[in-house]
Amino acid sequence: MSGHGDVPSGDSAGTASRGGVRWGRDAGVVARAVLPRPWLWWAALGALRRMARRGWWRRAPFVPLPGEAYWRFRLETAYGGAEEGGAGAGGTLTAPDVVAFLRWCRRSRPGRG
Repeated sequence: MSGHGDVPSGDSAGTASRGGVRWGRDAGVVARAVLPRPWLWWAALGALRRMARRGWWRRAPFVPLPGEAYWRFRLETAYGGAEEGGAGAGGTLTAPDVVAFLRWCRRSRPGRG
């Protein structure tokens, strides 16, 4: 299913903060996890395409990022909410988690990234 990243949010995806942490931190983690692993590039592009906001090319930043609310949802389902000590309480996206997710994507979508 594509277009999950179009969950409405009052913030722009490029400048919005998630609990005081800006998109740049998560983008940096993803880049550091993916760039040195060319075998994960297609899986990363496929995941980005599936999570990107609908119509991302029509509004700034003109980058296929997930919507802020959808990204918060994905992190909360991965790390738990604030009451469980998860992302809301300091749990953050890590490079090993990104690599594990993209390896799972490759296994579950053979030949399709």
